[in-house]
Amino acid sequence: MIPLRDDVPSRTTPIVNVSLIIACAVIFFWQLSLGQRGFEAAVTSLGVIPATLLGGERLPPDYYLVPPVATIFTSMFLHGGFLHLIGNMLYLWIFGDNVEDAMGHARFILFYLLCGAAAALAQALPNTESVIPMIGASGAISGVLGAYLLLYPHARVLVLIPLGFFSQVVHLPAVLVLGLWFALQLLSSALVETTEGGVAFGAHIGGFIVGMLLLPFFKRRDTPLFGGARRRP
Repeated sequence: MIPLRDDVPSRTTPIVNVSLIIACAVIFFWQLSLGQRGFEAAVTSLGVIPATLLGGERLPPDYYLVPPVATIFTSMFLHGGFLHLIGNMLYLWIFGDNVEDAMGHARFILFYLLCGAAAALAQALPNTESVIPMIGASGAISGVLGAYLLLYPHARVLVLIPLGFFSQVVHLPAVLVLGLWFALQLLSSALVETTEGGVAFGAHIGGFIVGMLLLPFFKRRDTPLFGGARRRP
């Protein structure tokens, strides 16, 4: 399923959400401008590497741009390709504005960064010897999805279900769309071996759970949990 839009209007301008999307896009084009070798060097230097973050390993001097702990945050703004970037930004565009609306701008950016940090640790802690860099905003965005699920479970999400020539566009409840997404992450994490690289399913799961746990502390007091969709008049 590919989400296209939801039916929850924002009461405020999602300044932070739009800024995050722009920042990720600009940084990705900066990565491309470096050429293939520079692209790979940026990923190694600024991505989260469990062995350097938690395992005591050190990068060669030429790759040491920021302290390992700082890569928890720099990694959130790097992406490995156009599909990686577009997929992440699509989810952030659809669901992030409403979560920002429920929290306010300042609390939303703090929430986003905390979810991204928790997601990085969730991926790194089980394998502290891994030397595979982890990049992407998906861990932080997973936290946004977890928060959205608790805020607007009854919202309607327009999704594309690709079935070849018989693809369909349908409206589904957010609880179903995001519930299936999370179930897929759990299943993929159990079945897919990531020691040679690939999707960081552990980060997705960790970010999603932490987003749900943090939401009550970050949402506005006048924003109820399980509020459903606020439809346009």
